[in-house]
Amino acid sequence: MLMFVGDDHESVATAFIAGDDVLLVDSLGSQEDARRLQSSLCGEMGKTVRIVAATHFMSDHIAGMRLFDEATTIAHRHHRHTFLSQNRQVDAFYREPQVLFDGDLRLRWGRHELHFLHNPGRTLDHISVDVPSADLVCAGDNIVGNTVYVSKADPTLIRGAVKRMRQLGRGTVVGGHMGRFPPAVLDNALHYLDRLQLAVLRIRIDVAMPDVNGHIAAIAIEDCLAPGIEPSAFEREWHQHNLEAIVAQSTFSLDAALAVRRERA
Repeated sequence: MLMFVGDDHESVATAFIAGDDVLLVDSLGSQEDARRLQSSLCGEMGKTVRIVAATHFMSDHIAGMRLFDEATTIAHRHHRHTFLSQNRQVDAFYREPQVLFDGDLRLRWGRHELHFLHNPGRTLDHISVDVPSADLVCAGDNIVGNTVYVSKADPTLIRGAVKRMRQLGRGTVVGGHMGRFPPAVLDNALHYLDRLQLAVLRIRIDVAMPDVNGHIAAIAIEDCLAPGIEPSAFEREWHQHNLEAIVAQSTFSLDAALAVRRERA
């Protein structure tokens, strides 16, 4: 197994190699990154990419799908919903998947059996790729390092997706961005989400309406991270994106309203 991290959004592609054949899980976020991936696998190593599977159908993870035009493509059946609902849609990267599945899919590749598990969280089409024989799971964007990205998603779905991956008990977690992590990254991501939600709820309940958005925008990532975790520049950047999304989409407003209702009951 090889892992590639591109320059664009630090997107990750994971290559499972069986002889001269390669199965890719995700294919990076730009044509430049995808061409370097192709040059490394096909040019330098002499391999042929036979399958390209997507953990989810966002443009920053599928740039290589059209580049490896002879490869079979795999995605969840809700892939179009994700592609059309993303913030940064790149139509030039879109390639119709040849194999669609709904629940789970198992695929033997060399000495490994890959379990493609529908695990909706960050997106409705999200897939976790569990590889027991390699003691790893590909998490896609259900985590962003030691954090999560809420964007337009339901945070409850993200929390459930991370917990399902944690139940697998794998020793390595490959993120959709940044690279590979020890299993504690899943607990760290849940801690971040829980603390972020708690901070927003306190503001929505206790702060007067004109000041709510300003207080949310000032939430520090350090107040949300698990003890002992130092944020990377990438995690800091996406924490800011979280705060912007929470303000723009009134994220956690329903949870705040329900909390107030329970207190008054």
